[in-house]
Amino acid sequence: ELLDISEEDLASASGDIKSQDSDTEGKEHGSVDGTPGEAVLTSGEANAVVAEAKVTREVDDIISSPIVKETIINNSDCKILLDQRKYMNRFDQIQELLGLTDKEKAQILSINMANNPSRLYKEVWIGLGGTQSAVYATEVSVEEYYCYTTEETEKVEVQRLAAKLGGNLEMAIRMMAQARREGAT
Repeated sequence: ELLDISEEDLASASGDIKSQDSDTEGKEHGSVDGTPGEAVLTSGEANAVVAEAKVTREVDDIISSPIVKETIINNSDCKILLDQRKYMNRFDQIQELLGLTDKEKAQILSINMANNPSRLYKEVWIGLGGTQSAVYATEVSVEEYYCYTTEETEKVEVQRLAAKLGGNLEMAIRMMAQARREGAT
């Protein structure tokens, strides 16, 4: 769900990130706002394409587009999938679309099924050209976790504590992280 190209990557590639979304009017040139669409990294005076990625949150976005389905998927050596449990009942269609083996399907459907509840991580599957694939854990610091959490109760707690601290979100996150480390949360 997130395409992360750092400023260092941009500087070393001498390029820009350009959104291919149709809804870019009024947005700053080169911005990528996390919404589904396409991101293209270009480099040099001729704007040669260095990297292109389809960023989507829904399988239907891929299946409904013949261009994506037939061109981008078939020419993608690297596939990255997050938790696909909500598609478990129709994963055979996804497996066929992406050209996944039964082993890769089993790996993908195992994502986040047995996570250690005391650690703050999510799993991701990465397949490289049909030759190598694995499930990897992506773990962030407690502070980063509270900064980006989508869990409603945690977001409310961060906001409540920040309000008590005069609107200081950074201090609220630091305090919640410390409390978690000490086992109080």
